[in-house]
Amino acid sequence: MPDPLQLFVIARDDSPRVQEAWDEVRSVLKRRKGVEVLAVSSAGDAEEERPDGAELAVVIGGDGAILRACRAFGDRQIPILGVNAGRLGFLADLSPADFRANIRQIESRNYSIARHLMFACEHHRTDGEVETHLGLNEAAILSAGALQMIDVHLEIDGREVTTYSSDGLIVSTPVGSTAHSLSAGGPILRQDLQAFVVTPICPHTLTVRPLVDGADCVYRLTVPRAADGVMLVIDGQIKTPFGSHDAAIVRRADVAFQLARIPGHSYYGTLHRKLGWAGQPRYRTDLHSD
Repeated sequence: MPDPLQLFVIARDDSPRVQEAWDEVRSVLKRRKGVEVLAVSSAGDAEEERPDGAELAVVIGGDGAILRACRAFGDRQIPILGVNAGRLGFLADLSPADFRANIRQIESRNYSIARHLMFACEHHRTDGEVETHLGLNEAAILSAGALQMIDVHLEIDGREVTTYSSDGLIVSTPVGSTAHSLSAGGPILRQDLQAFVVTPICPHTLTVRPLVDGADCVYRLTVPRAADGVMLVIDGQIKTPFGSHDAAIVRRADVAFQLARIPGHSYYGTLHRKLGWAGQPRYRTDLHSD
């Protein structure tokens, strides 16, 4: 018999929907000999590193829980399997019922692992301090509390691109292309592409459109006249004030996000379900008007 699959379970949200999902997942795991839960990070626990020997992290919640988990793993990434207890999950693709139905495949390690682009965002402050954030979805400079249009200057690999007069600017990974970037009019990128998409938010100039460039490029964002309230936001979760002499530098991270997928669950299948891509309406041709 193969060794049991070593799991790290993360269910930090204490909301009823997450705890109900965790109860269902826990009841499944208790009856299986092919899995071993090394540790559980539950609501109220301090942020902790994954335990040594963990092969797979089961994250219960929504995509936000997965974003927090992969950032917490830092340079010690392991595959993540998301169990969706949220509303719209592109990464947390399995329902608790799906988890129960596929437990045999999970414990036999019959899943694929896709490696996806992550980014590092260096926030260079006026006082010389540099703070680096690891992210999966996007780095964005937003007008936020400034309540006015801002000018965000973009350079790629040291070359001037343009200045976006807008409500903000998003630099997104392919995984993040279905998040804030999509709501701002950006394109959907297949998750395994090695590219970033730059999406302005409500640009003042209609000819300014989203831009896709390589993952090996370095993106530098500045706001020459940043009013009070302008923010640098990472994955919609880390928020920090951004000043006139600050710079945000976004580049490929040294690590990749590892997403575990069960056979039969594909990216386009997820888009079909989550975005309601049911195709063109079918009309009956046997009806005739008088």
